[in-house]
Amino acid sequence: MTTLVLVAGLLVSGVSTVAAAIILGVQAVIFAIGATAGPRRHPYGLIFAKLVAPRVAPVREREPVAPLKFAQLVGLIFAVVAVAGFASSASLLGVIATGAALVAAFLNAAFGICLGCQLYPLVVRLKPAASTS
Repeated sequence: MTTLVLVAGLLVSGVSTVAAAIILGVQAVIFAIGATAGPRRHPYGLIFAKLVAPRVAPVREREPVAPLKFAQLVGLIFAVVAVAGFASSASLLGVIATGAALVAAFLNAAFGICLGCQLYPLVVRLKPAASTS
C-alpha cells in the first residue's frame, strides 16, 4: 500500500504539487500512527489483518516492534520533508524525498528488505547511554 501511495504522490506531483502534498500528508499521518502505535494498530496492518491474514497460513515468527516503529519514523520524516517541499513550491525536494521513501517501501514490498529495520541497530548503538546519577 505504501509503495502505491508514494507512486501516486510522485505521479500527481507532475500535475499538482498541492494534490501531491495532500497525498503525502495522508501518508505522513499513516507513518505517524505506525511510529507511535506500532504495527498492530497501523492502518495498513489492520487492513492486512482483516483481508489477507485469514487467507494465508498463520505467522510462525514475528519481528520485534521497535525496529518496525523506527522504520515508520524514518518514513514519516521523508513524508514530512516531501509535504514541505510540495507545499512550498520546492517540488524537487518533494520529489527527492518521496523517491527516497519509495525506494525503501519498494525494497520492503518486493524483497522483504526493511531499510529502517536494518538501520535501527546502528542508531541504537549511537544513542548515548542514560546516566546513572
